[in-house]
Amino acid sequence: MNDSRAAGILLHITSLPGPFGCGDLGYEARAFADFLADAGQRFWQVLPLNPTEKQTGYSPYSSYSSLAGNTLLISPELLCNSGWLDAREVKQYHVRSSSRARFAEAEKVKAALFDLAYTKFSSSKNKRARERFADFCERERKWLDDFALFVVLKHVHHRKPWNTWPDPLRHRNASALRRASQNHHEAIEKIKWLQYCFFAQWHDLKQYCNDLGIQLVGDLPFYVSQDSVDVWANREIFSVDRNGNPLIVAGVPPDYFNADGQLWGMPVFRWGVLKKQNYEWWIRRFRKNIELFDVLRLDHFRAFADYWAVPAKEKTARNGKWKPGPGAELFRVAGKRLGKLPFIAEDLGDINDKVFQLRDAFQFPGMKVLQFAFSGDLPTSDYIPHNYTPNFVVYTGTHDNNTTKGWYWQDIGRTEKQNLQRYFEGVDLSENNIHRHLIRLAYASTAMLAIIPFQDVPGLDESSRFNAPATIENNWLWRINKHQISKTSARWIRDQTTLFGRLGEACVP
Repeated sequence: MNDSRAAGILLHITSLPGPFGCGDLGYEARAFADFLADAGQRFWQVLPLNPTEKQTGYSPYSSYSSLAGNTLLISPELLCNSGWLDAREVKQYHVRSSSRARFAEAEKVKAALFDLAYTKFSSSKNKRARERFADFCERERKWLDDFALFVVLKHVHHRKPWNTWPDPLRHRNASALRRASQNHHEAIEKIKWLQYCFFAQWHDLKQYCNDLGIQLVGDLPFYVSQDSVDVWANREIFSVDRNGNPLIVAGVPPDYFNADGQLWGMPVFRWGVLKKQNYEWWIRRFRKNIELFDVLRLDHFRAFADYWAVPAKEKTARNGKWKPGPGAELFRVAGKRLGKLPFIAEDLGDINDKVFQLRDAFQFPGMKVLQFAFSGDLPTSDYIPHNYTPNFVVYTGTHDNNTTKGWYWQDIGRTEKQNLQRYFEGVDLSENNIHRHLIRLAYASTAMLAIIPFQDVPGLDESSRFNAPATIENNWLWRINKHQISKTSARWIRDQTTLFGRLGEACVP
């Protein structure tokens, strides 16, 4: 990010169209990048790319690895281009088109295709392909070896949590790990190869976007799942007992989304231990994500200042306590090790001055959400555009909000509608045009970057909401209809982007 005004779109990869049950890194991702370029957009924001699973509702914020890629996003069509699959054979695995991701079917068909592809690779005499794979394994071995072994052991133990495995494996006895690696060598190699394919396809997509003048904005969750390779391999930095059971877990107190707060169940960090290790786990994580993205949004940024800690026995998040996070020291260490930190601070929710001071000390842009601006005391709201300064990213809503049309129709009351009408004096607001007026308000603001969830571009209703926090069903499923990626939408967005001075040089014909 630089000082020039810009605009972007928020859309996760799984929401793209495609024939394999959920969006992936293939041709439809490039087609969407073309749409962004036509629309004059300079940023594409996605959600975390780490592995997801059925047990956590396929949430990209509940992963069993903080560094691995989600192999569901690998494109079988691009594997055909690499010579590892036959295009005619791949067509037999197409999944019926749907407006919702069909993750279980996607897992099934891609598992079968990956078996075919890896068999072809492992029997190939393509020396250059093997060298590239070997180079990847060596370069990434510090996390890749543990990850591949963890995935295989999860399969061997019928997907049971690692803290229920036999003691030698649970406690990472060196001899036991060595035997397991030898006994499951081929399965481990396949896991590594799929990671190689994921990162190769991602870097190709990133290069395609960058060549169009589009920067990719990633999203880094603060916590990792208890049943993850991170906790299994680094339990000393997490609040778990000797057997891996959580002692203190993460969440947030009662808030806008839920009167009981949100109990996430992930173990909190032992920051004293991390400090003694010079924050190596976090530095490695930052470095990997800076490699993957041009800009990185730090989800739940407030926990770097202080975090909500809940005893593991609690059923809700109400009875937690605020505890101090690492503060500025972590970012000072990261800056010395990694150089300039291209971070956006997700400074939403129950925020205090300590969080703002940490954000501003490193000049990280904060976030503004227009859907939060019209309740309560509108003139002094932090989220109303007349109170912005430039170093912010403004959204109509985020992946956790309703669509703007759904918000207007379903979520707000009389006070919010009166405030909206006062702010848009002389405009006849309705659920059919509110999305366009909020997009224009975001673009007209002084915020350096305006990012719009794709659902708000065509004005989709509440049925296209992506996630409802503190609920466990029907999240992360929405997908684009191809007809919604239209030239008409691209022209309108480009016109607004141009009008409000957000069109980048690379977007000018």
